[in-house]
Amino acid sequence: YAGSKYRLRGRLFEQGELPIDLGWYAEMEWWRAPEVDNEQLELELRPIIEKDFGRLSLILNPKFEKALVGPGRNQGFEFGYANKISYRMWPIFSPGVEFYGGMGLLDDSDPLNEQQHYIFPVIDSRLPGGIAVSFGAGFGLTRGSDQVITKFNIELERFVGSLL
Repeated sequence: YAGSKYRLRGRLFEQGELPIDLGWYAEMEWWRAPEVDNEQLELELRPIIEKDFGRLSLILNPKFEKALVGPGRNQGFEFGYANKISYRMWPIFSPGVEFYGGMGLLDDSDPLNEQQHYIFPVIDSRLPGGIAVSFGAGFGLTRGSDQVITKFNIELERFVGSLL
């Protein structure tokens, strides 16, 4: 057992009430094993900004991380992002492109060759039974990035909804 993650998500208004949809995401990570992460307790905050243009969706997801316990606890917030553009081709199939990255501390960013930035062509699908799948390959855009990484997420929507 290496640790735990606790997440809360919400939105500020009902979808479609404003010209853009606004939400938020907060995550607390607690790690027992320093070989997984030196920061034993971390807080992550993300405002979520979404806009649909017909079948085209744009999601902007800036990320602010702060170490609360561990070597980085006296430093400020780190800045990163997880953004997406997707096209709802059919109700069960959406191709898209995701952009992930991190620049380091807000007040002292890492040199570009140490930063990690990626572009991911992805496929999202909603399967029967409340199962959502997202997968793709990510390509590193900077020297500090891995050259190629993969993504494969499965979300059990019906299962999670029945627990609430």
